[in-house]
Amino acid sequence: MKKALIIIDVQKEYFENGALELVNPIPASENAKKLLEHFRKENDTIVHVQHISGEGVPIFVNGTQGIEIHENVKPLQGEKVITKAFPNSFRGTDLLEYLQSNDITHLVIAGMMTHMCIDAGTRAAFDFGFECTVIGDACATRDLDINGQYVKAADVHNAFLAALEFFYAKIVTTEHYLLS
Repeated sequence: MKKALIIIDVQKEYFENGALELVNPIPASENAKKLLEHFRKENDTIVHVQHISGEGVPIFVNGTQGIEIHENVKPLQGEKVITKAFPNSFRGTDLLEYLQSNDITHLVIAGMMTHMCIDAGTRAAFDFGFECTVIGDACATRDLDINGQYVKAADVHNAFLAALEFFYAKIVTTEHYLLS
């Protein structure tokens, strides 16, 4: 089994003063950093995914600070960076080809937002035949509302992780993953 760490959208737009601030993005990014350091030490494949919106979308605007990858998980020279414009990291990118060309069979996934890009990317990865592990405490999301009902970020996060674990991925903590 050859694995890769996929860090999705840990970008400044999701942190304090960003246009789409999440709940607790710092702890999630610190856990993603621990995973990143582990994968670097093991010389395993690492892929950073960066969202840049298309024209007319008011967030993740090309040329703004919001699109910058957060300091906690900044790519090193030579680490693969995939730029995407959709929630699914595979759509319109060379991610699938890159992973296949490196004989990757297992993805370890972390990043932002649990209910959107983590969910879409994990489901797509599974459908492409990858075994997936999502590191739940290395992901973050935000409060949502639907038809006037407020849903706290913790509930959104847990509901989406529970749904992924039902069929698409193994869900573990950073500590559990690093100790296994």
